Amino acid sequence: MRHSEYLVSSRWTEESPNSVDAPLLERCRSGDRAALEELVERVQGRVYNFAMRASGSRTAAQDITQRVLIKMVREVSAFRAEASFTSWLYRIVVNEWIDERRRLKRLVYLPVEGLARWRSAGLGPEQAHGRGEREEAVMAAVARLEPNLRSVVLLRYLEDLSYEEVALALGCSMGTVASRLSRAHAKLKDWLGAYRDEV
Repeated sequence: MRHSEYLVSSRWTEESPNSVDAPLLERCRSGDRAALEELVERVQGRVYNFAMRASGSRTAAQDITQRVLIKMVREVSAFRAEASFTSWLYRIVVNEWIDERRRLKRLVYLPVEGLARWRSAGLGPEQAHGRGEREEAVMAAVARLEPNLRSVVLLRYLEDLSYEEVALALGCSMGTVASRLSRAHAKLKDWLGAYRDEV
């Protein structure tokens, strides 16, 4: 089987990695090609979205996603459920993002485009404009955080991982997660000024 066949599609699904069940993983571990394709289909959207938010570049996000999916397919046979699949997957994602940053040797900021998907439906024009400005300010501030703080914020709040899952994904203790979140909160409140009570 050629792992390079598991290419990123141009259609990103929004299915959560948590929806990956034990029977599917067992089939993947045994080398079932259809199961591997299903696994890629289920997780690629979440992997891409995280990579996009972290890197701020579509090209970088696609490259990261491609490498993550290939690595996931290669290594899923070794996954033994000692941690959740979500934590295992995001650890690969974060490591690939860090590697990408090293390759680029520069900080890439998050764009404000695409924030509309986080806006609540049904708001009037004035409310939507105000909410959009606030979300753009928050995401721009998150983009300024150093990588170890940004990754914790993205995993905890945008990917909705628990403290334990974030710790497993980053290979650190829950105390470190709490400390990094605290430092991130302090910086975000300082930077956001008018929006400080909402962070």
